[in-house]
Amino acid sequence: MTDNNQPNHHWKTLDRDLGRIAALESATSYVSKPMVGLGISLVFVVVASLIATLLFGEENTRWIVVLAAAVGAYMALNIGANDVANNMGPAVGAKALTMGGAILIAAIFESAGALLAGGDVVSTISKGIVSPESVSGPGIFIWAMMAALLSSALWINLATWVGAPVSTTHSIVGGVMGAGIAAAGFGAVNWPTMGSIAASWVISPILGGVIAAAFLAFIKKFIIYQDDKIAAARRWVPVLVAIMAGAFASYLSLKGLSKLVKIEMGNALLIGLGVAVLSYFLSAPVIKRKSIGLENRNRSLKVLFGLPLVISAALLSFAHGANDVANAVGPLAAIVHAAETGGEFAGKVHIPLWVMVIGAFGISVGLVLFGPKLIRMVGSQITKLNPMRAYCVALSAAITVIVASWLGLPVSSTHIAVGGVFGVGFFREWHAERRARQFAGQRGPGKTRAPEERKRRKLVRRTHFMTILAAWVITVPASAVLSAVVFFGLEAAFG
Repeated sequence: MTDNNQPNHHWKTLDRDLGRIAALESATSYVSKPMVGLGISLVFVVVASLIATLLFGEENTRWIVVLAAAVGAYMALNIGANDVANNMGPAVGAKALTMGGAILIAAIFESAGALLAGGDVVSTISKGIVSPESVSGPGIFIWAMMAALLSSALWINLATWVGAPVSTTHSIVGGVMGAGIAAAGFGAVNWPTMGSIAASWVISPILGGVIAAAFLAFIKKFIIYQDDKIAAARRWVPVLVAIMAGAFASYLSLKGLSKLVKIEMGNALLIGLGVAVLSYFLSAPVIKRKSIGLENRNRSLKVLFGLPLVISAALLSFAHGANDVANAVGPLAAIVHAAETGGEFAGKVHIPLWVMVIGAFGISVGLVLFGPKLIRMVGSQITKLNPMRAYCVALSAAITVIVASWLGLPVSSTHIAVGGVFGVGFFREWHAERRARQFAGQRGPGKTRAPEERKRRKLVRRTHFMTILAAWVITVPASAVLSAVVFFGLEAAFG
């Protein structure tokens, strides 16, 4: 009997051993996964330093530029990990894109935006907040910019680890301000510029939220709540696509073509209008053809908004790369310029191509390695998104940027996008409460939900709302204080 059962025992033992091995492999993979990302990040930082070593010609100050290149690469990685989630989060949350597809599209368009259209905003970050002439000597200015880069990168890294999407623009601005104050006092800071940035803290998320809520209300009234939803979609979806195309055309005319030709706001709006009309006539037959055979249900509408949402996410990534690459390479460009010229800032800061490449590819590498965490946060953990809601967020981001450019306000893409998500969520709450009150009489007095149940059914996660709001409020002062501390440390060590 023992011999007959022995093979069975062997198989059971083998299964248990294989199970233990599989569990061990799974645990090893789970533990080592973060280490792989850290390892690749370290390699990128080393490569950036080697590029600076090979391409920077001044022998005496080369080691400073190499160090700055390493810190700038670290900053770019953090921007990719934190900030790009705002562009792709809604599309992923709405299931219009997979996580892998979103990362691939964002990496391509972020790099393209940074390299093709990113140079015009670097000078503001590098010398628009703190005047180099107010700092006593190029060495002090270099250490101030180095402190700004390192402190803002550390702050963004902490925010990413916590799971809070913060403004990288405000992080670097706070870092530059804090280092400038530490180096030369409060008089070194351009306070009117800082006042404009502070105004954008409030204006950009509110404006983004209001515009997103307004478009969602429009979609609900003229498409979702219509008896024939498909016919309404055929009429209005091309209009929404045209508005999106026109907004991005105006934005890219203002920002993306600035290296080639200077386009004023009026001409940019005319270009946007032309693109909008063309987009309407191109998209109308496509939407009509795609809607054939669809059921008269809300689920069918998601199909019609899927492709426009993907295109808008790609364009947002391009615009983000063009705008926010300055946060990584602005202080780095200023350090390189100061090291080359000995602190002469009479003209415009020249941005070497290798500096832009470090910023562009650093953002993409950071996105690929560490971006999914905050993409999930923005896309699905604040409020539930579908393609229509996500499209409203993307549309509001594009329009808000145009309005802010017209007003001359420096805005944060993070604040606009997250503000749009909150705007959509809070509008849904208000709308749901309104409809519940309208139908309360039909359910009878005994069917009214208790206050605790109504609180549980809130459509916006209050914990995420408070966490993000707190992170926004303290970003500039926290990065400023950290930058001042880092500056004094660097000056004590190398000054």
